[in-house]
Amino acid sequence: MVSTFPGGVGVSGLSVYDWPTADGLCGGSPHVHLTCAESYVVVGGAGRVQTLNHKGFTETPLTPGTVVWFTPGTVHRAVNDGDLRIVVVMQNSGLPEAGDAVFTFPADVLADRSAYDRAAALADGAHVHATNEESARRRRDLAIEGFLDLRRRFESGDQAALDDFYTAAVRLKSDRFDEWERRWRSGALASAERTGDHLAALRTGDLTHLRDAELHHHPAPAPDDRRLGMCGRLDVYDLT
Repeated sequence: MVSTFPGGVGVSGLSVYDWPTADGLCGGSPHVHLTCAESYVVVGGAGRVQTLNHKGFTETPLTPGTVVWFTPGTVHRAVNDGDLRIVVVMQNSGLPEAGDAVFTFPADVLADRSAYDRAAALADGAHVHATNEESARRRRDLAIEGFLDLRRRFESGDQAALDDFYTAAVRLKSDRFDEWERRWRSGALASAERTGDHLAALRTGDLTHLRDAELHHHPAPAPDDRRLGMCGRLDVYDLT
């Protein structure tokens, strides 16, 4: 039976932050995912996604109906040009929530695990309220500071800048790899292998999984369930 969302992916609704930043743009916190690809399905408003990887810096427009995705290692920043709303689809549901992402904080913060954890934490969990929004904005601004420096170094010809960031990010998360592998094996990998089981059953005329078919339904999250994410306010769906 399929008890998780198809493909072992995660889904959330995102209203990108409209707070202005040091470079005059509004939007979220630049960050990178170490093991998970991410997709945006734009459902409203307008904006851009800025990305940086070894192929260079790119800015891609986001308008309703646009679908973009990027692979692990792509540093990305959502820019809100006006009420930007997105459905986010994440590979390997459970891994992003378990810390797969790393903010682009300045190098001295990335080099110190305690400093990084303090900078990444919100005042009181992830719930939406004024104190937490202040913490999220401060966290975002620090990530912007590091991102702008990273981009400047890379575009000035310092090709090692990204690898320095990747190395620091991996070091920060190295104690979580075993947990991530367990989540992947029980989630996305198990989902893919289930299709193989279904194909094998069909070849033998076994109709069990067809007879066990069922519908899963998840209502819209309540307003009180909204969370402050890296890029904006999140409508979180627990689809397990």
